[in-house]
Amino acid sequence: MATISEAFKAGIEEVRKSWVWFLLIGILLAILGVTCVVKAQTATYFSILALGWVLAISAVFWLIGAFQGFGWSIFFLYLLNAIIRGVVGYLLIRHPDAGAAGVTMLLAVLFVVGGLFRIAGASVIQFPWWGWTVLSGLIAVGLGIFLLATFAAATTYFVGIAIGVDLLFDGGALVAFGSALRSLP
Repeated sequence: MATISEAFKAGIEEVRKSWVWFLLIGILLAILGVTCVVKAQTATYFSILALGWVLAISAVFWLIGAFQGFGWSIFFLYLLNAIIRGVVGYLLIRHPDAGAAGVTMLLAVLFVVGGLFRIAGASVIQFPWWGWTVLSGLIAVGLGIFLLATFAAATTYFVGIAIGVDLLFDGGALVAFGSALRSLP
């Protein structure tokens, strides 16, 4: 039975062909991260509005799907889904500051769970320069815990800063990964 590391090594040549894309995406993520940190309040506001619009637009699609003749038992589930998405989307668009509090809690959980997943995945696979991905995961976990601990005092600035820092370190991890792929013999 092959281990995960052996499976990774077997496919490394396939991944190695795309080293430039990892490098480019990493640089773009790092630039986006710096932009989010510099314009933290704008990043928070935009994130909430974007989520609101995505929910509102998806509500329209779910509503259309509800009336496509899926059967009456499913019709009500689709209709309920469309209504919930539409209401939440509307509220986030109409009241982005209030929506930031709810999204802040979800973002904190995302950072903790996503960071732990990155740490575990990089530790198990141990691809080239995997320590950078572990560092990225540790920083994400730290941001999530800090946000959970200071939730009541968290301002609209922190969400943008947290997203920016996470993007910056994710970008750095991808740049390191792309560079490591390029330098493999």
